Amino acid sequence: MIPFVDLKAQYQSIKGEIDSAVAGVLESGRYVLGEEVASFEREFARFCGVSQAVAVNSGTSALHLALLVAGIGPGDEVITVPYTFVATVAAIRYTGAVPVFVEVEPLSFNMDVSRLEAAITEKTKAILPVHLYGQAADMDPILEIGKRHGLTVIEDAAQAHGAEYKGRRVGGLGDLGCFSFYPSKNLGACGEGGIVVTDNSEYVRTLRILRDFGQDQKYTHSLKGFNYRMDGIQGAILGVKLRHLNAWTEARRAHAHRYDELLKDTPISTPVEMPSNRHVYHVYAVRSAHRDALRKSLEARQIETGLHYPIPVHMQPAHTDLGYVRGDFPVSEQAAIEVLSLPLFPEMSETASGQVAEALMDALAALDKA
Repeated sequence: MIPFVDLKAQYQSIKGEIDSAVAGVLESGRYVLGEEVASFEREFARFCGVSQAVAVNSGTSALHLALLVAGIGPGDEVITVPYTFVATVAAIRYTGAVPVFVEVEPLSFNMDVSRLEAAITEKTKAILPVHLYGQAADMDPILEIGKRHGLTVIEDAAQAHGAEYKGRRVGGLGDLGCFSFYPSKNLGACGEGGIVVTDNSEYVRTLRILRDFGQDQKYTHSLKGFNYRMDGIQGAILGVKLRHLNAWTEARRAHAHRYDELLKDTPISTPVEMPSNRHVYHVYAVRSAHRDALRKSLEARQIETGLHYPIPVHMQPAHTDLGYVRGDFPVSEQAAIEVLSLPLFPEMSETASGQVAEALMDALAALDKA
């Protein structure tokens, strides 16, 4: 069996450090926020190259609060992409704002910036690019357009911990950056978690109030807030894991490059690392017109795969009220039926990646004969 991701293997590799960190929190009696969370906030801000960070209970909460502190509310429009996990759009809708979609481009699956400016209206208040699969969106034109039109730029970096754009880490490129620490992420908690990073001190002050029931001091609620606090145990675990993230990223990149080499002479389209980027390969997403048949064949050989994402957000039943229909975003819709994510995690062996590639080639050969 080759798993899609192996969280048990990661835990075993740093078990002593994790167990000690968790025990420290349990002994302290500070189970919500506390010094372990504050320490992680400082370390992660430094990792992203920004001055401050505010930890919350999920990546979705991070996006929600980032939008709120940017002043987004009912009647506003926020530009994003249809080819993303639904949380990107859900967070926009939590504020009462309207998501406006811009098509992705077919190589990186990130926002097609050539289409961005045409989507701006007098109601547009923010741009929310997604750094999908671990690769940065083309941020320079996004930032330039945002500045010219007076729009806040909020990065959805949920899948891109440590990814770089022109030598700078994502999250610190726009006005605010949002990350998820869902367990399977490149930097994953043992549960849920998220964070907002920024250089704006006023944003930070408001974020801290909003995540804690709107309190600016105990039992004084100056804002209508939320229970979005991070647990102390998750802060401690993430602090340990952050120390290993660079090494894990290098391992991911090595596995990805091995896949590139093994699959280069096949009709399968492998990920393209854009020239300005350092891809961190949250997933290794290949493309094939025979995606479903390939997936079934790999499954028969006990190789797990993933689908990221089989239904674009504009076609999700929950969001049909936005008024989009099939055919509005053909690049996203085609990707949804062709993209297959292969097993990739730092602890993976070269033998395993070789077996995955061999299984894919065998499946392709069988299709040729059919």
